[in-house]
Amino acid sequence: MAERDLNGGQVIARAAAVLRALEGEAEGLSLAALARATGLPRSTVQRLVTALQAQQMVAPLEGRLRLGPALARLAGAAWLDVAGIVRPHLEALARATRETANLSVLRGAHAVLADQVASDQELRVVTPVGTALPLHCTAHGKALLATLEEAEIARRLDGPWERRTARSLPGLPALLATLPALRAGGIAEDQGEMLEGVCALGLALETHTAERYALSVVMPEVRFARQRATVEAALRQAAHAIAGACR
Repeated sequence: MAERDLNGGQVIARAAAVLRALEGEAEGLSLAALARATGLPRSTVQRLVTALQAQQMVAPLEGRLRLGPALARLAGAAWLDVAGIVRPHLEALARATRETANLSVLRGAHAVLADQVASDQELRVVTPVGTALPLHCTAHGKALLATLEEAEIARRLDGPWERRTARSLPGLPALLATLPALRAGGIAEDQGEMLEGVCALGLALETHTAERYALSVVMPEVRFARQRATVEAALRQAAHAIAGACR
């Protein structure tokens, strides 16, 4: 029994590796590219893909493979569940700080804004829900990156490095240098890296789901210095409460 359980666990781990390799690959991957990305033999990948296709977790596209519709349905269900749990804490975070509070979810090289409670102040920062923002120059994006291994970060950010403003980090090495402090419990920041005059603080969430979420509070730069301590404390309190609610 123990041997069969181990083999079953190995199959699940390999299938998960295939699905992770396809994450963020909108154009899909060939079977050979998928084998290279997972480090598995091509014959093994072929068997896994056949089984995953039968469950609609992988779908063919013009000779390539991509994530299938079953995963989109599962992800959507998880998204709604987490968003529903987070919503009252997001509202409390916005009230405590009087700044815009955001919930974002990791998607490829971006974080997609899943929910938002806008600041009640006349001068405020609001972004439409559903907007995808780069990971490397946003507070919530850097918080999410800190939850990943460096090889995974390099894979996700494998493309032209975009500096949105003069304050944006100059490249991947500079970004990686900021992550140990975040992994040690720090809060990610964006001081005009995404948009001039806009600052934010972000923190990754523990939701006990396969998705990776982050909270952030965004505000005009003119209020950042005096608001920072208040926002950091409110973010930590909200993240702690959400982790407990998601157990």
